[in-house]
Order: sequence, then C-alpha cells, then structure tokens
Amino acid sequence: QVQLVESGGGLVQAGGSLRLSCAASGRTFSGYDMAWFRQAPDKARDFVTALNWPGDGTYYADSVKGRFTISRDNANNAVYLQMNNLKPEDTAVYYCAARHSGKYSITDPRYDAWGQGTQVTVSS
Repeated sequence: QVQLVESGGGLVQAGGSLRLSCAASGRTFSGYDMAWFRQAPDKARDFVTALNWPGDGTYYADSVKGRFTISRDNANNAVYLQMNNLKPEDTAVYYCAARHSGKYSITDPRYDAWGQGTQVTVSS
C-alpha cells in the first residue's frame, strides 16, 4: 500500500496562489491514479481534481476549473496541485488520494490510500 504525505498548505489572501505537494512512498508510484479532495468545516469531503496513470487524463470540479492544475512527477513519486486565484470558499483541508489505475473512474471517490491532509485558508 502506498503512503501519502501532503505539504504546502497555509494562509493566503484571496487572489493568491499556493502549490500543494503529495509525496508517495511505500511502493512504486507506477500504475496509480491520483486525486485531490477537500473538506471544509462541517461539510462532506468533495472531489477537487484527479489525474490518471500515466498522466494523460485529468478531470476538475467545476468550482476549480481554470484556477487549479494537477500534475505528477512519476520519477519522483509526487503529485502537485497548483492553486491560483484562490477564493475564501477554497478554504478546506486538502487530501491527496491514490488508487490502482483502471479500478474505477478517476472521479469515483473510492480511493484506497489517503494522506493526512493539509490546511488551506484563504482570507478575504
């Protein structure tokens, strides 16, 4: 089972940018679909974006389309989330997730491995 550790969260003003990182360890990164989810206080965990293996297919939630970009570095077992033009409603804990490719659609929330989350706070 792959282990995931997120980093890069923080406090930023509206309109600013952050880049989240997710480092994978424990076994090869090869063959895994990767995704980012987020959970705001008192709300359910929501899908943000996903990237398939080997990285030629992406999907974004409507709320982040055009502002967020997911990417992966297969050689270094990492996935990234570049977040631009951040809004207060983007405030949440962001989670990285992984699953063997081909099991479900990349937008399906049934991912097998999850990180501990990183807090993103956007002030108005």
